[in-house]
Amino acid sequence: MKKNNIILIGFMGVGKGTVARAMVKEVQEVGINSHFQYVIDTDDLIESMENRAIKKIFANDGEAYFRNLEKKTALWLESSVDNTIISTGGGFYRQENLKNIGTVIYLKSSFDGILKRIKKAPNAKNKLKKRPLLQNKKEAMKLYDTRVKEYERVADIIVDVENRDLEFIVKEILGQIKWK
Repeated sequence: MKKNNIILIGFMGVGKGTVARAMVKEVQEVGINSHFQYVIDTDDLIESMENRAIKKIFANDGEAYFRNLEKKTALWLESSVDNTIISTGGGFYRQENLKNIGTVIYLKSSFDGILKRIKKAPNAKNKLKKRPLLQNKKEAMKLYDTRVKEYERVADIIVDVENRDLEFIVKEILGQIKWK
């Protein structure tokens, strides 16, 4: 049975965590208190579980090991989490039980739009450094091109976030959610 969660998917750096935090704030301000009071970030969960950064997990154990950690996290989310906004790592959309966890929302932007967004951030160097798959721009663009079609295929809702105000994005998402 599908849980009452919102799952934000999209390419690394698109703003999933930022949008998730803004959504919780908006929901609380408009008084929809019984829904979506919490934000969980799958990468943060994995870092806590492993007690090390994603970059170190990739470097020491490889991508396959990391993807197994994502699977473990997805199973836990399905069995234990409800009424939560979940921001995910860029590859989390591949989890077989994704649709059981909640409503999947793809935050869509061009590759250049994502890079511009990251470079505008006050801590841009750190944001780029902590994303191992963004270190090689040519390879990252290839990965982006592959994933875009896959994101669209698994999404229940697609929201274009490029060059859009955060408040507008949040209102658009909340306007499209089917409240239980």
